[in-house]
Amino acid sequence: MVSFSRQRGNTVLGFILGLVVGLTVALVVAIYVTKVPIPFLNKGLSRNAEQDAAEQKKNKDWDPNAPLYGKNPAANAPADKPAVNPAAPPPPPAAESTSADPLGDLAQSKTQAGEAFYYFVQVGAFNGSEDAQTQRAKLALGGFDPKISEREQSGKIVYRVRLGPFETKTEAEDTQAKLKATKFESALIRVQR
Repeated sequence: MVSFSRQRGNTVLGFILGLVVGLTVALVVAIYVTKVPIPFLNKGLSRNAEQDAAEQKKNKDWDPNAPLYGKNPAANAPADKPAVNPAAPPPPPAAESTSADPLGDLAQSKTQAGEAFYYFVQVGAFNGSEDAQTQRAKLALGGFDPKISEREQSGKIVYRVRLGPFETKTEAEDTQAKLKATKFESALIRVQR
């Protein structure tokens, strides 16, 4: 008769042992090749005051959009403009003489000063702020300076992406034409001063 010899051992144990040895070898090779500090051994690294000062000096006037300006950064760099709050009412005109109808005088001075409306060009209204930020980024890459405003409508918050305010309707229409040329749909919004 033929006698069969039984093999002793476990296939699963051999597989796990081979996996552990293989991963250990891969880790040793990766550490050697990249020469990174070994975790938990070099955790006491600290910076001195000179390195911190150099880092602060480097980051003082850092502009994250500098690579977007091209060869002439001065021409495209954003100018430091004071913030304009379109919701804030303009300062009242100086009263030269006391009038019997101050509201009538105010209305007359507004109509003489220019149009009775501000104009905005709205490029989108979104339910989520992420969508509004995405649209704002697309417009910024197109050379526009949009602003996002929140508004509650029907119990929900709507995020509006707008350009403006513009003093005249022709300025707003010119901006709207530029948007149309760059394939952005927009709407002209008129707001009373």
